[in-house]
Amino acid sequence: MQLIEPGMRVCNPARPDWGVGQVQSVVGSRITVNFENAGKLLINAGLVTLDILP
Repeated sequence: MQLIEPGMRVCNPARPDWGVGQVQSVVGSRITVNFENAGKLLINAGLVTLDILP
């Protein structure tokens, strides 16, 4: 698993309709991401794999 840090741009390949998101915070396996089309969501990294965008 890649290290995800605040400020990174990510997407959820299982939910492309959410659009691109920017990581707001990372606390343990909980990642808060602000997505273009879904708003701010709390992601459990143990259950959801986010793709890091360049």
